[in-house]
Amino acid sequence: MNIGIIGLGDMGKMYAKKWALNPKLHVFGCDLPHKEAELKAELEPLGINLMQDGVGISRLCDFIMYCVEAENIESIVAQFGPSTKIGAIVAGQTSVKTPEVEAFLAHLPLDTHIITCHSLHGPAVNPVGQTMMVMNVRSDKTAHDTTLALLTEIGSTIHEVASYQEHDKMMADIQAITHVGFESIGTTWMRQGVFPWENTDASGLDHVKILMTLRIYSYKFHVYSGLALMNPYARQDVQLYAQAESDLFSMMIMEQEEAFRKTIYTARDFVFKNPPEKLMLDDSIMNEFALNQDTNHKPNSHLSLLAMVETWHRLGVSPYDNKLVQTPPFKLRVGMAEYLFLNEARLEETIQTALYDKSARGEDLAFHSSVHEWANIVAHGDRNGYREHFQTTKNFLADRLEEGRLLSNKLIEKLQGK
Repeated sequence: MNIGIIGLGDMGKMYAKKWALNPKLHVFGCDLPHKEAELKAELEPLGINLMQDGVGISRLCDFIMYCVEAENIESIVAQFGPSTKIGAIVAGQTSVKTPEVEAFLAHLPLDTHIITCHSLHGPAVNPVGQTMMVMNVRSDKTAHDTTLALLTEIGSTIHEVASYQEHDKMMADIQAITHVGFESIGTTWMRQGVFPWENTDASGLDHVKILMTLRIYSYKFHVYSGLALMNPYARQDVQLYAQAESDLFSMMIMEQEEAFRKTIYTARDFVFKNPPEKLMLDDSIMNEFALNQDTNHKPNSHLSLLAMVETWHRLGVSPYDNKLVQTPPFKLRVGMAEYLFLNEARLEETIQTALYDKSARGEDLAFHSSVHEWANIVAHGDRNGYREHFQTTKNFLADRLEEGRLLSNKLIEKLQGK
């Protein structure tokens, strides 16, 4: 069987290398012309055949996967899709499915099958055991079974979703607000000129925040911008997160303790009405993966986590819903929320700090500003602004990004083994 991959970036190469291990599969791929020599040197020794463009891939291959940025999917499918081989199966690997499926329906021949997918992890994560969402747009049973067999070879756990619209709604609820939360933390550090791993008062939760923020910024901006700007459900979710954060921050600076407590505990009781038997995170795990091994403790308002739980409450969703489709950053976000909200003493310390500790107010104000910077970029669909904002923060954090990514990988792997 001939397998074709259009787009040999990090994820495209991951798929190509996995499928090339099967001697019954003949793997072909293409990317931009200026990358050809580098890709040939890397992939041809593995038995992966480089072609000049997607027309050749489309005419030759029985199964074709588009691994391109969501921003470019329509133009690329328009260019190569009409050449697709009769009866071929076409899939895509963007994190937002609405523009991808619309492009497929507009530009692929009617005699092709469309079964698309989304791996819920980055290319640096071992796909074995990770979740892959699969959506059958149009296909017969043979094409469907063939696709599932091919995707199963990647080693991920397959989870079929009823529609691409359902996928995008879940991804908005799970990914969009998680990413904006961590992106805002990174921008807060940049605005303050603070490297938090140098802070000897960092606590266990701070250690995980640092790792996951560095992880987010270790990847390319388009991994997140496509989801935030092109997912039709993401914009409203990001605005809801920004509003929840703003409402909490307003109560904090006005020291409205009764209203603040009511908001926090109502959100806790809704989100954690069926708490897990065992928490995902504990002090030993968080300190084991710290970039700073000092174990001093400074109280923190944890405004980013308070806003996250309040947003789940306002969305009317539980983070434990759809467990199979949760990304590693989201799972850790849930673990952090559990650690904070399901410990009365820890939550009380956080409430007192948020309302009355003026030493924490400067950081809270900077975070408040960062959240609304990111929310405004998303609200205006500003791709250039997104790229510039992301890259500026990434440059500030550059010296520790690789270490953060590697440590966060180890943390994720350890939690998977628990």
